[in-house]
Amino acid sequence: MDFFIQMIVSGLSVGAAYALIGLGLNLTFWTTRVLNFGQGSVLMAGAMLTAVMVGAGVNVFLAVGVSLLATAFILWVVEVVGVRPTRRIAGSMGWVVSTLGIGIFLQGVASWLFGTQAVAFPDVLFSSTDTVEFMGAYISLQYIAVFVISVMIVGLMELFLRHSIWGYGVRAVAHDRDLAALMGIPVYRVVVFSFLVSGVLAGIAGILVSQVSGTVDPNFGLHLLILAFVAAVMGGMGSAFGSLVGGLILGILEKLVGGYVSPAAAEVVAFVLLIGVLTIRPQGLFGKRETVKV
Repeated sequence: MDFFIQMIVSGLSVGAAYALIGLGLNLTFWTTRVLNFGQGSVLMAGAMLTAVMVGAGVNVFLAVGVSLLATAFILWVVEVVGVRPTRRIAGSMGWVVSTLGIGIFLQGVASWLFGTQAVAFPDVLFSSTDTVEFMGAYISLQYIAVFVISVMIVGLMELFLRHSIWGYGVRAVAHDRDLAALMGIPVYRVVVFSFLVSGVLAGIAGILVSQVSGTVDPNFGLHLLILAFVAAVMGGMGSAFGSLVGGLILGILEKLVGGYVSPAAAEVVAFVLLIGVLTIRPQGLFGKRETVKV
């Protein structure tokens, strides 16, 4: 029973982090219909910068703040260099290559500057030895903190999208970009702001995941990107709440399979869920079917 509780809590923690990354993917997808395949490298950059700066003696909160500004700036560059030029060509899928290329470039830069070996991540929230007892099981406070922070951010973003002027703008651009522009909505500003926020979310997610894992290396972002994409597709690419539910389901199943079957079997959980959802309900658990009027 103790082991089961620990698996559930750790699954909720990593699942909430998947949802946070998936929400960042959703934001840019809503406003541009583009999936940023470089998002994994962006969250790696945020975590790596935090670890290196804290290791050099910088205050941990200052390091986190600088890292989040850096990830927001990187996503702005992605929009300017990798997304906007390709969207000018009708029907172009060049953004797939450009965003993936930017992600690979960031991995290369991180390997060149910091080496290919894993870097120890500092204790930003709690120490790995800080635990609390629950029903006879000792639960790491790091897992609890990651879960609470991730769920709070996803919830606040959901409220922000539904009840703020910028949220109305995002939904209007997502529904009909041309009509939104005719109604006076600054489409370009909405798109840029969505990329900036997506960059901040990626930085936060990278720091939270690295806090739990204890290390960060230039290659860890790609795996997280795939899992977050599966979570977003499961929940529905148009739903922030759906990303949270999809992430939690994926995280719990992944941990249970890894704990009771084998870590190797846990690697296929995401792909089985993805195939199942696309087969049974392609729009996701909380997504809506798109209708095109002609």
